[in-house]
Amino acid sequence: MKRLTFVTTILFALTFAAFAADVTGKWTGQVQGRNGAQDITVTLKADGAKLTGTVLGGGGGRGGGGGAAMPREISDGKVDGNNVSFTVKAEMNGQTRVTTYTGTLAGDELKMKSTREGQNGPQTSEFTLKRSAT
Repeated sequence: MKRLTFVTTILFALTFAAFAADVTGKWTGQVQGRNGAQDITVTLKADGAKLTGTVLGGGGGRGGGGGAAMPREISDGKVDGNNVSFTVKAEMNGQTRVTTYTGTLAGDELKMKSTREGQNGPQTSEFTLKRSAT
């Protein structure tokens, strides 16, 4: 009985891994902001259902004081089939701003939506990232 449970667990894990989206890699695009289109680069690494990586630009990773932009670590990253989700936290002027990202993989495109709470309610953007060759 224990062996059957073990084999079933292994088969389930392999099946789940086979259906998880291949989002590992670098993704680039543009997102509309207050000052027009902003470049955004998202680097992702999937390990089963766990997703890690960074966001650079697009409001998710800005440098302070005119310096070079710094990538922000993503947290709470998940892969569920072709769906991805994660959050990015940024410290600005003594406040923590949290941006939630959700997306769907379609070939070499990630159709994304970002939402950040603001003083006037949530700010939402939709944009498409393309898999980068580099």
